[in-house]
Amino acid sequence: MFDDLQAMAADLADTDILTLFATKDRAADFSVALDGMLFDYSKTRITGEVRQTLLDLVESRGVIDKRKAMFAGKPINETEGRAVLHTALRNLVGAPVMVDGENVMPEVLDTLNRMRDFAEDVRSGRFTGQGGAITDVVNIGIGGSHLGPEMGAMALSPYHDGPRAHFVSNVDGADIADTLKALNPETTLVIVASKSFTTIETMTNAQTARDWMSNWVERPENQFVALSTAEEKTSAFGIPPARVFGFEDWVGGRYSMWGPIGLSIMLAIGPNHFRAFLEGAQAMDAHFRDAPPQKNMPIMLALTGLWHHQGCGYPTRAVLPYDQRLARLPAYFQQLEMESNGKRVTMDGTTMDYASGPVVWGEPGTNGQHAFYQLIHQGTDVIPCEFMVAAKGHEPELAHHHRLLTANCLAQSEALMRGRSLEVSRRLMADKGFEGDELERQARHRVFPGNRPSTTLIYDQLTPYRLGQIVALYEHRVFVEGAILGLNSFDQWGVELGKVLAVELEPVLSGEASGKDKDGSTSLLVHFVHTHTS
Repeated sequence: MFDDLQAMAADLADTDILTLFATKDRAADFSVALDGMLFDYSKTRITGEVRQTLLDLVESRGVIDKRKAMFAGKPINETEGRAVLHTALRNLVGAPVMVDGENVMPEVLDTLNRMRDFAEDVRSGRFTGQGGAITDVVNIGIGGSHLGPEMGAMALSPYHDGPRAHFVSNVDGADIADTLKALNPETTLVIVASKSFTTIETMTNAQTARDWMSNWVERPENQFVALSTAEEKTSAFGIPPARVFGFEDWVGGRYSMWGPIGLSIMLAIGPNHFRAFLEGAQAMDAHFRDAPPQKNMPIMLALTGLWHHQGCGYPTRAVLPYDQRLARLPAYFQQLEMESNGKRVTMDGTTMDYASGPVVWGEPGTNGQHAFYQLIHQGTDVIPCEFMVAAKGHEPELAHHHRLLTANCLAQSEALMRGRSLEVSRRLMADKGFEGDELERQARHRVFPGNRPSTTLIYDQLTPYRLGQIVALYEHRVFVEGAILGLNSFDQWGVELGKVLAVELEPVLSGEASGKDKDGSTSLLVHFVHTHTS
């Protein structure tokens, strides 16, 4: 399917990216602008011919029809027989969205209103803990029930004017112990985020939090909230229906921060700012639905990724936000993309004979510059980089910091493209007094191959609205990539097997089962645990 792209990539392998800017207005032509945002993909080897070939994939792979089916509530998650409607959670205009002949929007908007009312009660002090107004909120979840809220709360910290937000996910006792030891149980609200209310890591941590609170609070369940659809189980835990916020199975975990899973964000920043966050995502949804492919930001972001991974064969991509408050964004995108498109069979069960999704990783700048950028600039592997930066920060008194941050971001993408030749390096070393063989040796260490592709997403300022746009942009990017690859971006069977085996192994570790059927390596490791815990 990608033979043409691979042939083009081979033909362009020796093309100097910088020479492509000889074409008039390349930067403007190979970028997409939208409402205070600009996606620039001109520092890649995508030419007009390459772009047209990529756009032809959008048509030939039925992306537009699949997009219509998603927004219409069709069961495009075919392996689970479910619709995919995280977009409905930010459909603030309330236009009907039908699933199995039923309009789901009244319930969606009712839940949002309930969340708003509860958040206002907590933030105003009408809802209190045993020791007074709520000062801290602990969100207990894992996967999308953790990464989304944690990322969003950190990103929007300039807008925090409510209780402090904390996040626990790992079943490692250190996670919850380190979080709770600094909190007052009498003024702490605990949110348990588990659709089924059976997720083993989440429920283990929830019980630990309840035990901790019960040492100080007579009725600890009064300070618990459930984000779940399992009302029988939440009731058994002691949480009344008024503090249970559910969401349907057409919202996948990694796409769920727009609804009840985002309650911790709403408590921190307030319902109005949370609504602005939803409005930003809603605006990106409208753009994705209506803009022509070449001017459609999610489509072009997806096609750039496909060009680099399926066309050029680059196995990873680095997400590099130049914003400390987006420190968790690479991890969030890592789950979003790798859990969605890290598959090996197509929708019909056929084994793929081409690469699926890439490895996604990253860190915020400028920290990464003093860590792994060495490999990005001079290593033997080419790693496409996706830079992100705001034109303006939130601290006007520290504007000089932000100028330096922005300068570093723009300079890194320029340096990846330009590189530094051996000839220039020789001159630099000669100016430092080196001669002969030592000059040559020193010069070679200072050569930057250049011609390394990057994209830049630049925006005015990281506001709730803008963050909503950015996250929705990447959600739709994953959808487009998955549609072209012919796989199901909305299931995650790959996470199941290890969880099943962990349940089997726990009684082996406790000594309640023998584990005699385990392989030699696992048996050796279990024996080591027994030896050092008995």
